[in-house]
Amino acid sequence: MDEGHDFDEVFRTEGPKLWRAVYAYAGGRREVADDSVAEAFARALRHDSEIRSPLPWLYRTAFRLAAAELRRIGEQGEPIDHPREDPASTGDLMTAMRALSPAQRAAVYLHYQADLPVRAVAALMETSSSAVKVHLYRGRRRLAKLLSDEEDTS
Repeated sequence: MDEGHDFDEVFRTEGPKLWRAVYAYAGGRREVADDSVAEAFARALRHDSEIRSPLPWLYRTAFRLAAAELRRIGEQGEPIDHPREDPASTGDLMTAMRALSPAQRAAVYLHYQADLPVRAVAALMETSSSAVKVHLYRGRRRLAKLLSDEEDTS
């Protein structure tokens, strides 16, 4: 008989990375990240026997929950909550990330910050590698423009 997954260990080792990914996806909305990650783990515990690979399942679930919450509150609905310990430049980056589409934010964060290959990002986002490459290309272009515009006005 299968004992199930060790979600305590997954939470300790991967939970912070998942939270940061959802935080970036949510455009710096701490409450959305907190709620989405907590609910994803709660659902994982309820559906343990149905989950083959917990990490991709948790990412998909947390991102879906965050997307639903962002739709509910509206993309521009609440201010960005910047972590106190991050440098000021992170605030500029989070503001710029918020200007990207949710798919672009997810692709950029998962590929560059979580250091996942395009194929893994595509699996987590449930899309094709080609679509991820388009999101990465457009996201990089948009970030470069937004961040260079902010530097020009400083």
